[in-house]
Amino acid sequence: MSRDARWKSLLELLVERGRLEVEEAAAELGVSAATIRRDFDQLAEQQMLVRSRGGAVVHGVSYELPLRYKTARSASEKQRIARAVAGLVAPGEAVGLNGGTTTTEVARALAVRGDPTVGSPALTIVTNALNIANELAVRPQFKIVLTGGVARPQSYELVGPLADGVLSQITIDMAVLGVVALDVVHGAAANDEAEAAINRLLCECAGRVVVAADSSKLGRRAFARICGIEAVDTLVTDTAADEETVGRFEEAGLRVITV
Repeated sequence: MSRDARWKSLLELLVERGRLEVEEAAAELGVSAATIRRDFDQLAEQQMLVRSRGGAVVHGVSYELPLRYKTARSASEKQRIARAVAGLVAPGEAVGLNGGTTTTEVARALAVRGDPTVGSPALTIVTNALNIANELAVRPQFKIVLTGGVARPQSYELVGPLADGVLSQITIDMAVLGVVALDVVHGAAANDEAEAAINRLLCECAGRVVVAADSSKLGRRAFARICGIEAVDTLVTDTAADEETVGRFEEAGLRVITV
């Protein structure tokens, strides 16, 4: 069983039971107690559970959002992409993150970078994603700016004119976009027009735009356009991306990083 499958099973068991002992979990999943202890420690670092003596307990309300949001699709690819994106962020920068599974992984990668925990904010995170703000709010080294707006239960993103008001008043160094589709001709796109509108504003107030997208999103079109390809500076994707497709993005002027 892969680590991602194990984590998903552990979190499902925790939701069902509220508490899980190491030996109990090891027997359920058919792995060693040492593996479960390591899994519990790593999940606790991501604020997805609380470690207890001999096991783990549910994190409460703050646990529910990341769990419901998490998906196992392309999980390892998204984590590699996230680490690469986090490496593009300089200390002290203001970074915008929209909602999505890949940007959630970017937030987690930023959270474990080891930035200073005292003095000026190591990073300022601007986001319209409730789950990202929820996970990062416990990090004292980050300044968290939440856009406001009306929450969409499908994605935990805040949308609408309240969010517009905040984004029109700020500038950020880098916007990191998770997208449903990225195409050389049609640009970056989302399924929902309200989300696309907020993402567009995030791009407009950013000094540079990074799209974090696994290879399944490339060369596709979606309903609501976020921005043209000329607005994107860097694409970070996985090594399964087709060479011809990558070449077209590079010809369009993008820096493409494959991981």
